[in-house]
Amino acid sequence: MSDETSLTLFQQQELNRRRTTWLLAAFVLFFAWLGFGGDYIYALYTAHAPPAAQHHVWWFGVVMLAVGALLARYAYQTGPEKVLWATDAQEVIDPVDDQQRQLVNVVEEMAIAAGVPRPRIWIVPDNDPNAFATGTDPRHAHVAVTQGLLDLCTRDELQGVIGHELGHVKNLDVRLMTTLAALVGAIVLMRDGTNRIFWGRGGGGGGGSGGSRRKGDLGPLVLVLLVVWVLSWILAPIITQLLAVAVSRKREYLADAMGAQFTRNPLALASALQKIEAADMPTTHIKSGAAHMCIADPLGRRLTAHEGRLADVLATHPPMAKRIAILKGMGYAQIKKEGGVVS
Repeated sequence: MSDETSLTLFQQQELNRRRTTWLLAAFVLFFAWLGFGGDYIYALYTAHAPPAAQHHVWWFGVVMLAVGALLARYAYQTGPEKVLWATDAQEVIDPVDDQQRQLVNVVEEMAIAAGVPRPRIWIVPDNDPNAFATGTDPRHAHVAVTQGLLDLCTRDELQGVIGHELGHVKNLDVRLMTTLAALVGAIVLMRDGTNRIFWGRGGGGGGGSGGSRRKGDLGPLVLVLLVVWVLSWILAPIITQLLAVAVSRKREYLADAMGAQFTRNPLALASALQKIEAADMPTTHIKSGAAHMCIADPLGRRLTAHEGRLADVLATHPPMAKRIAILKGMGYAQIKKEGGVVS
């Protein structure tokens, strides 16, 4: 468990606000490095070329800095819609059957218990049981569940799952996790597009005898910087995804505890997680970009079931068995406190 579980709600919210700000700033600075770094490399490459062929105006850096700032703003503002679009989620506006009416009722009840406005409700047409929340703050939040979860869970279990997701909403986890998901997609898109543009140009820019002298004088430096620059493009999506993993894994424990608090029924959430874990239905709509936002790892990766430093770095969720054990312990302690019989 993380030390973050000992923070108050307001401390957790403030921490998530700061982390979101740092993330967006790092994203913009990363694009600045890609732009001005590329300009610097090209300036070295053409340093001994004829004046007309030298790289003097660092336009790529200015463009990339502007692109980074605009993408960061766009990702922050439209991240929830992109996540919902990517999972093919359909909003429940007028419930058409008993399942949807029950879902709406449960969300409304849990929103009251959590003390947050009722989020917009979505259903993902996926038989794999799962759920996630997205949004920028409690007033602009969305809760999505898969059709498989509605088919699998009882009302009490559904309450536990929705309570968990509203825990993410209340402590502003959704802001950070949605921003991460949007930025991962933006980095991948920009990397692929820029690589096509600039690799297509090759290194053409300095030729003739000046090029020969330049290679002799600056070849190693240009090569090292070029390798670092290219690796930045290649590793950026991986690093961002690892960041999403690092900030999501231990947050699940806190959201479990908050869901148990909202429902006052930890055993219902434990039962829901057991059913979700036992379900053997591959996901068809939730991909890696949104996997870290779900209540359970939709991709079924083996590392998720393990603990340790490697799992903490690479797994999106804590071990389900440990989460269930903690919730059962909370439930049995509650029963004992209330004078019930623990079987």
